[in-house]
Amino acid sequence: MTTSTRTPDTTPDTTTPPSSPRGATIGTGWYTPEDCRLDDLRAVVEVETDTRRYPHADEVVSGVLVYGERWRAAAADPSARRTLQAELADALLDGPGIVVFPGAFDRPTVEAATSAFDALIAAQKAAGTVAGDHFAKPGANDRVWGALDKLAVADPETFAAYYANEVLALVSEAWLGPGYQVTSQVNVVNPGGQAQVAHRDYHLGFMDRDQAQAYPAHVHALSPGLTLQGAVAHVDMPLETGPTLYLPHSQKYPAGYLAYHDPAFTSYFEEHRVQLPLRRGDAVFFNPALFHGAGTNLTTDVRRMANLLQVSSAFGRAMETVDTLAICTAVHPVLRRWLTEGVDARAIGRVVTAAAEAYPFPTNLDLDQPVGSLAPPSQADLLHQALSEDWSTDVLTEALRAQQGRRRSQVG
Repeated sequence: MTTSTRTPDTTPDTTTPPSSPRGATIGTGWYTPEDCRLDDLRAVVEVETDTRRYPHADEVVSGVLVYGERWRAAAADPSARRTLQAELADALLDGPGIVVFPGAFDRPTVEAATSAFDALIAAQKAAGTVAGDHFAKPGANDRVWGALDKLAVADPETFAAYYANEVLALVSEAWLGPGYQVTSQVNVVNPGGQAQVAHRDYHLGFMDRDQAQAYPAHVHALSPGLTLQGAVAHVDMPLETGPTLYLPHSQKYPAGYLAYHDPAFTSYFEEHRVQLPLRRGDAVFFNPALFHGAGTNLTTDVRRMANLLQVSSAFGRAMETVDTLAICTAVHPVLRRWLTEGVDARAIGRVVTAAAEAYPFPTNLDLDQPVGSLAPPSQADLLHQALSEDWSTDVLTEALRAQQGRRRSQVG
């Protein structure tokens, strides 16, 4: 990787809380597969979790911080709450990258939500719907994509009780600040369901290696700060049910978004990952850059249900709304003519980037499924396809409208 680094200011800062990040440098340039060295990962993850930095944690289990009861008094006091949240952010950024809150969600509320999710899954099956999956074969598990609005429409009382949760707000604010956006994807790993391949998560984790490699190193470092991953256990999850596997501290490995595609790193994960049993209502929150993957459900009778929470920063949005469909249909005849005139393909590509949505999310994963890839095609992909296959503007417009229809939520 061609890099330059910013040398951190080493002047003591008496205003910085003791639990704040330790001034890590951020590299620039681009990672390549050759930058993915297993020894570098080992140096990052083969460390002990320093409990002295996390006074509100009750214990450390397999390197993972467990927040039982000590946090509650601090959360109730405004000034102490900030200290607690700084500690949680440090745990996610510079610590093990994962925190567990036993009993975060009360059982009656979880049971009510579980019943609602089961009803949604049953309705999907009755309709013949097979949900795709990012990291498992379609149909192997039961998924409820877009479960946030589906739960709200199906059972608003349960929705309100569920998302009034104090722990979710505490950790989301600690990592993302105010104005965050919650999304929810219910995942049920059925008896015999196989483990996922170790991976990182959204954003760069939902790309193949070549796509992730195109983003500069500082984006690899900063992107995890835009998303918080969480999971709420909706059933008791002893180890034989296959609760999620984690590699503590792996979020600190800089080239991890490329490395997790490497079989050598996958093997290392399998040999060193940890796994924590959970009880119904327990919640886990982790940095999206943490190496992780759902485990194999070895039971014959437990449907392992978790509500996967993906919480996004308020900053991950443009200032203005843009009608990119209108732009694409307007500019398509020009770009089509440019192709016949031999205009530089790079110039055409630059116009496509400005005209179309080049990112496939957010979308409705019920209709716009990631089958055969980590993500569905973007609007820009569709415009490129129209140009390469010489579609008429009418055909492109119809395809863009159909894609737009697939991206809308359809509850109620």
